[in-house]
Amino acid sequence: MLRNFFSPFIATVLLGAATLLAAETKPDFSNVPGTVIDHSPASSRAYIGSPSIAILPDGNYVASHDLFGPGTPNNQTLIFLSTDHGQTWHRQTRITRQFWSTLFVHHNTLFILGVDKGMGHIVIRKSLDDGKSWTTPRDSSTGLLFKNAKYHCAPVPVLISDGRICRGFEEGEHPKTMPDFPAFLISAPEDSDLLNAANWNRTDSAIPNKNWLDNHFDGWEEGNAVATLDGPIVDILRVNIPTGGETAAIVRFDDHYKKPAFNPQSDFIHLPGGDVRFTIRFDPQSHLYWSLSNYLPPSQVHGDPGSTRNTLALISSPDLRHWTVKCVLLHHPDHLHHAFQYLDWQFDGPDLIAVSRTAYDDGQGGAHTFHDANFLTFHRFKNFRKLSTADSVPTDNGK
Repeated sequence: MLRNFFSPFIATVLLGAATLLAAETKPDFSNVPGTVIDHSPASSRAYIGSPSIAILPDGNYVASHDLFGPGTPNNQTLIFLSTDHGQTWHRQTRITRQFWSTLFVHHNTLFILGVDKGMGHIVIRKSLDDGKSWTTPRDSSTGLLFKNAKYHCAPVPVLISDGRICRGFEEGEHPKTMPDFPAFLISAPEDSDLLNAANWNRTDSAIPNKNWLDNHFDGWEEGNAVATLDGPIVDILRVNIPTGGETAAIVRFDDHYKKPAFNPQSDFIHLPGGDVRFTIRFDPQSHLYWSLSNYLPPSQVHGDPGSTRNTLALISSPDLRHWTVKCVLLHHPDHLHHAFQYLDWQFDGPDLIAVSRTAYDDGQGGAHTFHDANFLTFHRFKNFRKLSTADSVPTDNGK
């Protein structure tokens, strides 16, 4: 009896002591790549997710992330500002009931678009003071856009094309396909009041099928709204495959932002790092599409691609279907507790600036797992258009 009593008691004491020791240990960020914007130690059980970045009209940078995990209500987003091109950052505010969200600037005004909680309503907010204060989406006239279902998303790009502004979402629950996330786009006229739900509509959903890819298809999610070179909008989604892969899916939409089309024989593509969320943008200067992705170096191609996020690559494509790894930018040999993932980024002249959900050593025991990140980090990749494989950091023991 005493043995049965003391075993859980001792385990609780040891766990508490370990948590206290981590809290008392001085943080050490000296080896963390990039610039640390925010840190949430594993002992907090509140992990950093959904990085996003935008460039304000005056050239300052604004960044955001949410918090997920058992130590947080999973509905909060933190906003940060840099007035020195990313060298230092300070917190602007914390928004409650904002999650999985994208920052963007439109008509010189800062917005944030996402959901109000995991699998929540679609909401948008506006800030007129560089992210210090935000409007509150109380109803359909103040930013509560869609509330008739549960919605899933990530900090994916907000696209302005052919007079409309649009973004990708997925249905969080669908009776026939759950949890495969039927994919759709929402859009509004670019000159309309974006806080008014009456100005927004949505496409029909593209319904996935578990039988695709010889029954290896395990769902798609976190789609990028992208304009093709010949005009139509597509939604490019990460594809979940248990082994192998690096696959993405291209869902096509008609010119009226209504009907989706997907051919499983031709619309699955090889995209390095396609198993983990990515951001795609078109560069008018190089006439290429660019992305930062969790490319798998040769030594890791036989693992679980969706859980291998310790390598970050710069990739490009002339047509969205054929992708090339231009340069490996970041790498750590351990993939269990280290990751550079879910990067959002922007063009900044000759450079590419980015924010990363980073799992790394912090002097306090490191990240809980690769997935449960403890840092938001800022990165500047200089002269990115000129980078090549010769500029890559070593991977696979230097090879």
